[in-house]
Amino acid sequence: MKLEKNNMIKEKEFYLVEELAEKLRLSNMTIYRYIKAKKLKAYKLGKEFRIDKNEFYSFLNKVKTK
Repeated sequence: MKLEKNNMIKEKEFYLVEELAEKLRLSNMTIYRYIKAKKLKAYKLGKEFRIDKNEFYSFLNKVKTK
């Protein structure tokens, strides 16, 4: 997906549920639960979800212990 802003074209990066589950060592179902609970924002395309890279890092910051 390309977005044009200030004459610059940026390529947005997305993760699949399966990729995040593998990255975090969680089940796919756990990622789906985070999406359903609105803890993790995602785009639904057909029957699949895509999670914006920046949204993923924002989610990690929210759940980080202090």
